Amino acid sequence: MTVHRKGFTLIEIVIALAILSILVAMAAPVIKLQVQRAKEAELRHALREIRTALDAYKHASDTGRIEKKADASGYPPDLETLEGVKDIKDPKSRSIRLLRRIPRDPMNPDSALAPAQTWTLRSYASPPEAPAPGEDVFDVASQSPGVGLNGVPYKDW
Repeated sequence: MTVHRKGFTLIEIVIALAILSILVAMAAPVIKLQVQRAKEAELRHALREIRTALDAYKHASDTGRIEKKADASGYPPDLETLEGVKDIKDPKSRSIRLLRRIPRDPMNPDSALAPAQTWTLRSYASPPEAPAPGEDVFDVASQSPGVGLNGVPYKDW
């Protein structure tokens, strides 16, 4: 007479759990790397989007579509201005919208800040080696002290 057992033995379950934990431990660094790559791609895209809008604002200012003071650089006074400014060549039209919305710095962990506050601003008058805010916005950079996968600090991207 043979007895048929149903189920798994304790040893079989322990071995299966050990194999599963080894696989999870091997996958965790890869997943972490993928998350960092995705954030870096988002940072590159946000920087490109803002910088393109800054250049478009400067071009519109130089061509006379945006009011500019005689001593001004032609760059916007703040990032919020990129979301809409009056077109002086065509007063009947809507405002010139260079950005639908200001993108957030994906490397900034503070979700309470407004998107424009997540960036370090550089004015036209400040030198590249010591960026500082001023009367206009010439460039933006990440406030993150971290370093990218390429070895370059995020603030220098």
